[in-house]
Parts: sequence; C-alpha cells; structure tokens
Amino acid sequence: MVYGYARVSTRGQAKDGNSLEAQENALRSAGATKIYADAFTGTRTKRPELDKLMSVLQSGDTLIVTKLDRIARSATQGIELIEMLLDKGIVVHVLNMGLMDNTPTGKLIRNIMLAFSEFERDMIVERTSEGKAIAKMNPDFREGRPKKFSNTQINHALSLLENHSYRQVEQMTGISKSTLIRKKKTENKA
Repeated sequence: MVYGYARVSTRGQAKDGNSLEAQENALRSAGATKIYADAFTGTRTKRPELDKLMSVLQSGDTLIVTKLDRIARSATQGIELIEMLLDKGIVVHVLNMGLMDNTPTGKLIRNIMLAFSEFERDMIVERTSEGKAIAKMNPDFREGRPKKFSNTQINHALSLLENHSYRQVEQMTGISKSTLIRKKKTENKA
C-alpha cells in the first residue's frame, strides 16, 4: 500500500506549496492512495493523523511525504522515525529528496537535511520572539487578537439592551450575545 502524509502548522498555511491541498495533490501524483493530514506545528510529538498512519503501516508499504520537514522538524525525532520505518521494511519517499535508505550516504544526507529543518524552525522562533519584544516597546502594544468592536460600539450595544433583547441587539449591531453578556458583567463589577 502507498500512503501519503501531509502536515501544515496552521490550516491557513499556503506559501511555498505547503498548503494541505498542494501537498495532497503532489502525494496523489506520486502514487499515494491513502493520505493522512495534520494541521499541527512540527514541534508537537503527538499528531493524531501521523499516529494513525504509524499504526497501519506494514512491511512493504511505502510512505510518501513532500518534504522532510513535513514529517519531523527536530533532527533527533526525524532520524528516529525514519530509521524505525526503514527497519520495519517500509519504503520512505521524500518527494524533494528521493528514496531514503540506511546507507552511510543516505544517513548523512538525511541527517544534514533534518538539521537544516530544525535550524530553520529555530530561526523562525527566534525572529518571532525578537519581533514581539520590539512590538512590546510600543506603548500602544496589546497582546492577542485585535478588538473587533470599539468601546463606542460596545457601549452603544449595551445601551440598546435597556429596551431590546440580547438577540435583537445582536441582530442590530453584529455583536454576539456572549460578548454582550461578558461586557455587561465587567461593567457591573466596575
């Protein structure tokens, strides 16, 4: 059986041909008949679909991934996983590298590529942390998602609750009932 595995860090990831759809198309073109896909960061060790795939793979099966970093971002994790698959008699085909094997040259190339993947991930984390630290220096910095509604809009909606139901105010303003209830509770505490 020929299996494929695709992974994205987030469902919205679509750059560099890394979207789930692009990976699945490439895997099908390479002959994968059953594809497992996860939307989790590569640093997570427990990925539900990968775990399911690992439980069905048998000797003689082929596992196809588009890039080495889709299956593992840590060099240690990738080395262990690929060696375990090869030892079980499972063919590992990385589309942008070729077939993996346990020859000294194959191990060297695999280890170097996994080290580069881990380095790249670490650099992304470092740049993100630096960017966040710089942003926090701005006095107007607010952590988290930007507010969808201004304080004026929220206050207007809360004033409408004096003569209208939550459902009516939600329909008039687009502000959800749960948001209105939460804001009303914080207003009452103040």
